[in-house]
Amino acid sequence: MVAHRGASGDRPEHTLAAYDLALQEGAEGVECDVRLTRDGHLVCVHDRRVDRTSNGTGLVSEMTLRQLRQLDWGSWHPGVPEPAAETTGLVTLDELLGLVLDWHRPVKIFIETKHPVRYGALVENKVLALLQRFGMASPPSADRSRAVVMSFSASAVWRVRRAAPLLPTVLLGATSHYLRGGAASTVGATAVGPSIAALRHRPELVDRAAAQGRALYCWTVDDYEDVRLCRDLGVAWISTNHPARTKKWLQESAAGPAG
Repeated sequence: MVAHRGASGDRPEHTLAAYDLALQEGAEGVECDVRLTRDGHLVCVHDRRVDRTSNGTGLVSEMTLRQLRQLDWGSWHPGVPEPAAETTGLVTLDELLGLVLDWHRPVKIFIETKHPVRYGALVENKVLALLQRFGMASPPSADRSRAVVMSFSASAVWRVRRAAPLLPTVLLGATSHYLRGGAASTVGATAVGPSIAALRHRPELVDRAAAQGRALYCWTVDDYEDVRLCRDLGVAWISTNHPARTKKWLQESAAGPAG
């Protein structure tokens, strides 16, 4: 169970408040989107612009880290306890990696690189350099890797596979096309990532992926029936905005009916 942008159903997305809550609620993985600032820092922001998730306006790629840190990213959120200033600021990828690695149990971090962006391949290069600095770029095996790199861009996934072949990767998007011997095979992705809507329509995607030796990552799974569907189909990783609730449902599903 992967916390989508942290526990973003209860805390402002991509903030320490959201990630700390997700870890406390037992998430086995956390997911983040990364973009490059004008001065070359990797920050956890989903949109090209800061308008939706902060009190500022403008493009992430045109702002420096210092400018981005001056914005309010969620103290106004109804789920944030007081005081909020230290937990609702901008999070950089290296700060999030530190939080995950320092946690008292193993947690995976799923890093999504956004494309198209003005900095192109530099985003993946910076991500891999940072993972190398944290000792996460060359895991002993995919199963034991603490990091997974994802993208909707096949080119981005290929860049990661070519530079760090032991790192697990997820090719997100129209998986029904990828599993016909197309992009997933070409770029060597170790997993594919359809949306929950796509999986409802094409539940056979799980078996097709498994037949090709690929895992399946599904996003974003917040409803009870969808959680049960993913578990019944054998989805490896489900991304959710509500980690505590989703974990409870998964445990109830595993336990089966009483008596």
